[in-house]
Amino acid sequence: MPPTNHWLPPGKNCGLCGAESCKSFLRLLQGGKKTYEDCPYFQKRTKKNQQKEEEKLTEASYSSSDILGNPYDFILNPLPGEISARKIVLPFRSDLVEKMQIVPGDYVLGRPMGAGCPIPHVLKVIKADPITGLLYTWVVGPKYSREQEVKDVVAYHMIGFEGIATAVRKEPSFGSRMTFLPGFCMMNLNHTGLINMVLEKNNGYHVRIEDIRILASKNDLTNKRS
Repeated sequence: MPPTNHWLPPGKNCGLCGAESCKSFLRLLQGGKKTYEDCPYFQKRTKKNQQKEEEKLTEASYSSSDILGNPYDFILNPLPGEISARKIVLPFRSDLVEKMQIVPGDYVLGRPMGAGCPIPHVLKVIKADPITGLLYTWVVGPKYSREQEVKDVVAYHMIGFEGIATAVRKEPSFGSRMTFLPGFCMMNLNHTGLINMVLEKNNGYHVRIEDIRILASKNDLTNKRS
């Protein structure tokens, strides 16, 4: 049997493989009377196919505004060679970083409660500071952590983001509060924060943003600036 990463037939029961059903096909397969190639829906997972699938996971398309129709100043995408924009977080109990022995490479689960986001995030740790409790991370999601140990800090403050500003409508300006959409944001909601670093590079504006809030309406931004 070829390696298939636990591939299963699609459950269509089409009979094109010569078996009465997909369950029958699996029984015949296990008995050596059928091969995976007998199923017309089977595609052997080669390294090339797997690479294409992984590339699709890093692709995303964005509209000109968030889910509420509010335009953003820019989209924050990863630094070159990284998997997502960097996210700086502080667990509500900063001592957990030392007590749970959180180190680079660990997976951490928590919800950014201070910013009002209802979705728990899975983060991969880039750097962990045992003194301040700050974690420098990438947002990776559950797929990448499914077979890993995940350390649950329950809740954290969303301190800042760092990445490359793309789809720029308004150039990042040091010291200004601006709106942005973190790449791959599951809520597709405008965020706002203070720009405290801007570096103009060949691939765009490398920015760091702190004092993060999620915007529910345009009035929220007006109130923040006033």
